[in-house]
Amino acid sequence: MLKEFKEFAIKGNLIDTAVAFVMATAFGKIISAFVDGMVMPIVGKLTSGKDFGKLVYELSAGSKEVIGADGKVTAEAIDAVSIKYGTFITVVIDFAIVAFVMFMVVKAVNKLKKAEPAPAPAGPTNEEVLLTEIRDALRK
Repeated sequence: MLKEFKEFAIKGNLIDTAVAFVMATAFGKIISAFVDGMVMPIVGKLTSGKDFGKLVYELSAGSKEVIGADGKVTAEAIDAVSIKYGTFITVVIDFAIVAFVMFMVVKAVNKLKKAEPAPAPAGPTNEEVLLTEIRDALRK
């Protein structure tokens, strides 16, 4: 089993996949930095200066911890329950940019591939050759 795994890993498929995964991860970080640092501030400026990372819809308010007269915590703090739709919008923009770039890469690679020549038309089969000879013999 170890020998089979070694053959599989050395074949190149696993190495190519690993390299592609690392490159995709790095590319994703670049796109996230681009969207967070350049695109979203522009979008925020166009939408009255809102920071999309902080846009939330609060479902229930949180509460602070309550400390009693003796200095002990009588009630723990409860975080607010909210839907972070601003983060979702940012991630959707990230995805759209990555999908568009990948589309352009695939399109460029397909353009670089040489078109395979059309297969040569097949010659007549032995049966067709024989029938042609019989036809020609009958015409004489």
